[in-house]
Parts: sequence; C-alpha cells; structure tokens
Amino acid sequence: MRGRLLAWALVWPVAALAQSAADRRAQTEQLLDALKAAPTEAVAAPLETRLRQMWMESGTASVTLLMGRGLRALKGQANDDAVEAFSDAITLDPNLAEAYHQRAVARYHAGDTEGAIRDLEATLTREPRDFAALRTLSEISAAREDWKGAYNAWAKMLEIDPKTPGGEDRLKELKRKAFGEDA
Repeated sequence: MRGRLLAWALVWPVAALAQSAADRRAQTEQLLDALKAAPTEAVAAPLETRLRQMWMESGTASVTLLMGRGLRALKGQANDDAVEAFSDAITLDPNLAEAYHQRAVARYHAGDTEGAIRDLEATLTREPRDFAALRTLSEISAAREDWKGAYNAWAKMLEIDPKTPGGEDRLKELKRKAFGEDA
C-alpha cells in the first residue's frame, strides 16, 4: 500500500482547479500520508512542493490572482502590500489556510509578530498538518527566544514531515535550548 501511495503522489497532477472540496481534501490526505511515509528527503521534497502548491490554489481565479500578487509583494519585500493582498484573499475565501500562513509571513516581516502568530493559529485551525506553518511558527518562536514553543512547533512539524533536511538536528538543538543540556 505504501509503495502505491508514494507512486501515486509522485505522478499526481497538481493543477486540478475544478475538483470538489472533498476530492481536494482526499488528495491532500493522500499526499500528507505519503509525506509522512517518505523514505528519504529526495522523495519528501516533491511531496512538500505539491502540498504547498495545492494549499496555494483555491479554485477561484480571483483568489489565485490575489495569492500571486501577495507572493510577488513578499518577494519584493513590500510587506504591507503583501498583507493587503492576502487579507483580500481571506475575505474572498476565509477557509484558505495558506492565505493566513502567507499573511503571517508578511506580518512577521512587517514587524507584527502578534498578528503573525494569530494568523498561524488560524492556518493550523484550518489545516492542522500544515508543516510549513508549523515551521514558520517554530522560527518565530525561536526569534522571540520562546524555546519551548519553538521546540513544540518543530516537533509537530517533524511528525508530519519527518524527512525535513536537518530536522532531527534542529529538534535536538531546540530541545537543548528549551529544557537544558540534560534534556
């Protein structure tokens, strides 16, 4: 079964905008299961990419346009513009978890750490296995020297995506900072 699941995940076409929400959820579940079972980083990496791309797509042209606009603004370090674009996407599709995640990144870069954390919580409410949001939460927590929060978020991320490059080493480092040398 695991082999078939991994094979399916590697050949699955991402651009399926007309799918039903149930179909998209089922495909997301299959990809997340394949990610958790991935035997190597090389197998996990394209699964991560496909999941992130799926989470970016809403199925509506307007939201897709706004998400693209927000990503371009983020890349250009126009954080306020990115926040605005992602906020507009959320207004049109309040269930799109990745819009909250990307707005969290933009807010954090704009200096709004509390807003970023609220958006990450909203992301994880909508998609509890969003490994990228957990990674972002861990990074923000570490920057705030909230080592236990950083450790907890990273540990949850590794449960979902155990083949994250450098993941186990980072977990050990965060555990040491959170709980001390003997932890």
